Amino acid sequence: MAKANPLQEQLLKAGLVKKSKLAEVAREQNKARHSKGPPVPNEIQLEAERSRAEKVERDRALAAQGKAQARIAELRAQARQIIEDRKVPRAGESEYRFSVDGAIRTLLVNDDLRKKLSSGVLVIARLGDRFELLPRMAADKVRERDATMIVLDHGQGTSAEPAATTSEDDAYYAQFKVPDDLIW
Repeated sequence: MAKANPLQEQLLKAGLVKKSKLAEVAREQNKARHSKGPPVPNEIQLEAERSRAEKVERDRALAAQGKAQARIAELRAQARQIIEDRKVPRAGESEYRFSVDGAIRTLLVNDDLRKKLSSGVLVIARLGDRFELLPRMAADKVRERDATMIVLDHGQGTSAEPAATTSEDDAYYAQFKVPDDLIW
């Protein structure tokens, strides 16, 4: 018989274990050491595997979130580049006022730019803390990438406020004519 370890010998001398139980444990250990099949996983191994799987899933979710944020940043950078490349030079001394985030902003434009803005040929886009004029084609490309950069578009009516007028209101206000050259 193989020599038992010192703890087993002490337990045997103290009468806490039987010789048959000691031999059975030794056979199981020997069998586990020399067996060809995979070891039977115990609870600790199962818990370790479960925690590894959870960590892999967490890492995968974080990577997906990072990729999504990188994609958003890339689209914003593309939109900024389109605005820089396609902005229309502003000229003129006439003030064109528009509302952004609850504040009224002003751009200096000439009569031609004012008409184009009013008809929707030109659009106002935000670039950082300044505003630029863009042609409709470029504005559509910017809107595909980041719609929040377009602050004024008379061609599509980007006003986020719902129209609260009724047909009675329209009929009443139809009697008051608004001059075509009204500038606010």
